[in-house]
Amino acid sequence: MTTSCTGSAPGDGAAAAAKPGAPGVGDRLFPALGNGGYDVAHYGLTLDYVPETNRLKGTAVITARATQDLSRFDLDLSGLHVRRATVQGERARYTREKDELLVTPAKPVRKGDIFKTVVTYDGTPRTIEDDDGGLEGWIETDDGSTALGQPAGSMTWFPGNHHPSDKATYDITVTVPQDEDGDPYDVVSNGELTAQEDNGGTVTRHWHTEEPMAGYLAHVSVGYFEVHQGRTDDGLPVYVAVDPDESENAADVRDLVPEIVGWASERFGPYPFSSTGAVVDHVPGLGYALETQTKPYFDRAPDEALLVHELAHQWFGNSVTPREWKDIWLSEGMATYAEWLWEEERGGRRTDEIFEDFYDGTDAESEGIWAFPPADPPSAARVSDPPVYGRGAMVVHKVREAVGDETFFDILRTWTRQHRHGNADTAQFVALCEDRSGKDLTKLFDLWLFSGKKPEKDSSA
Repeated sequence: MTTSCTGSAPGDGAAAAAKPGAPGVGDRLFPALGNGGYDVAHYGLTLDYVPETNRLKGTAVITARATQDLSRFDLDLSGLHVRRATVQGERARYTREKDELLVTPAKPVRKGDIFKTVVTYDGTPRTIEDDDGGLEGWIETDDGSTALGQPAGSMTWFPGNHHPSDKATYDITVTVPQDEDGDPYDVVSNGELTAQEDNGGTVTRHWHTEEPMAGYLAHVSVGYFEVHQGRTDDGLPVYVAVDPDESENAADVRDLVPEIVGWASERFGPYPFSSTGAVVDHVPGLGYALETQTKPYFDRAPDEALLVHELAHQWFGNSVTPREWKDIWLSEGMATYAEWLWEEERGGRRTDEIFEDFYDGTDAESEGIWAFPPADPPSAARVSDPPVYGRGAMVVHKVREAVGDETFFDILRTWTRQHRHGNADTAQFVALCEDRSGKDLTKLFDLWLFSGKKPEKDSSA
């Protein structure tokens, strides 16, 4: 397919120098994900969804800053029919190529300019299969739908820059009809519910996310939920939505969420968002939970360990987000280690005992942890494999052993403070551990994080 670009006016050097933005950000594991040439600041998503027919109409208002002179730029979008696109209020040309929407503005966008793109679209949003066989994207449930985006599923319901290195704030407004009995569907999303309207036959919910969020963490659930609202001891709003089919098994969730958030805040630093909560859905067969920002999503009632894991991600993964997908061990290893800490402090195994069980292969989640180094998943299909989680947590434990508890928790709190609402990578974590401890930890990280072999149990820096 050939795509032409808007020509420049005679003598307009900036326009003449304008080039298309890159169709990806260069991520080794997901080379087509994300786009170059701009940074998104805000998404304004207005959605109209009919659960009975699974039809979606949407308008995405994308506010971004150009990082180069742009003659054209890409947006990640899978499926759906684009009806119209404008850039800075003027009609823009657009074409489709696989999971890319190629937008050519009427005039080139100059480097440094803040520009607004509006895309109107509709259709039946897709459920897509990950490289590892899991489902993501827009997933129909027994009473509505849920949108889950790791690693690339968010492109099935709105156009954008969906690599985690480009975070933005969000306003998500969803209108749904009443069902055939005249009852309204509930709509739950990230952030805070700032407005709700009964339009007579339809209901509209507006959710606002003030802190930057990676696209894969954006979330909408439509269905019937029992909503429990409250506050933590520190006054943080708590919003827990539970599918009635999970109500009995999830009875403890409303109390555990503020308890876990308080516990984690003491160890990892101040909670990084303006609200917290959870969504407990009923989706038999989905098989996973996801750390959707401010309200982690569960396909069924979670046990304590899983709830701890997903809430720990609000610090590790959501606030401090991997710069590239190969850095995902920084999220999953930390969240898994939070489970270890919680188990120890609740009277279970000590963290060193859990480490031993993983090393010896007696822990139920230890199978396959030596398949590859945690910081180097071999492919997109392996990015959520056991080494990233279990062996990632073992790396964290070895750091704790090497530097001592006081320095270890100082490292965690410094990490979440320095990179709050940003992106970070493995090299930065290694450098921080060495800086705060005053130790050369090269051997430790070489053996436990970067090596393809199983180290000797007592190997350390």
